[in-house]
Amino acid sequence: MKKIMTLMIAILLLLIGFSENTTSAESAYKKIRVSSTAYCELGKTATGYNLRKHPSAKVVAVDPRVIPLGSKVYVPGYGTAIARDTGGRIKGHIIDVHFKSHKQAIQWGRKHNLKVKVYRLHR
Repeated sequence: MKKIMTLMIAILLLLIGFSENTTSAESAYKKIRVSSTAYCELGKTATGYNLRKHPSAKVVAVDPRVIPLGSKVYVPGYGTAIARDTGGRIKGHIIDVHFKSHKQAIQWGRKHNLKVKVYRLHR
């Protein structure tokens, strides 16, 4: 009886998996316009990610009401990053882009009207 129930559950899960939308996470995104500044802190982010251990990580700080923490975000000129941080001055459509050096952050400066892609989170 246990084997039959296990088999039925496995078949059910398999069918549910096939019936879901098979669009990949890479193609399911929304575009939003943001202003961007750069930062080069090497501490822990709001999600606990340690930038001292991973100084070259592509990380953006966001307003979680606009871009959920953990989202994959494509930023033109920077690449694909993960929304792992927040900040006191990040309200609305503003992001901070992490760099490992002060020099790189200064070179980025502040950018306005960037069209970023925020990829859908699967939960």
